[in-house]
Amino acid sequence: MIESRSPTQSGRYLEMPAGDDITLVDVLDALADPIRLEIVRELARATELSCGVLDVPVSESTRSHHLKALRAAGVTRTRAVGTQRLVSLRRDDLDGRFPGLLDAVLGAATASPAQRAG
Repeated sequence: MIESRSPTQSGRYLEMPAGDDITLVDVLDALADPIRLEIVRELARATELSCGVLDVPVSESTRSHHLKALRAAGVTRTRAVGTQRLVSLRRDDLDGRFPGLLDAVLGAATASPAQRAG
């Protein structure tokens, strides 16, 4: 099932999977890409960010592709307010479906190679 939030004064949400439809395979596939993982790291440090302020070393169209992949996997939600797109992490949904997964992935992604080796 696809979830689409109704329009509000604060914007409308772009299409994304319902919380119960988020799959582990889709989430892990989305987080396996280094650019997408960096986007998720940035979002984990903020409540909501404009797409344009995400600091990733790719073109605008490639960044849009990565954001769409994260949203389609259920990792993020995007709120449209006028011409602005505000992205946030679906932490509650992810923690509810896969407790500890997001923290484990983000922790492993920020650990040094020596820490990862054990």
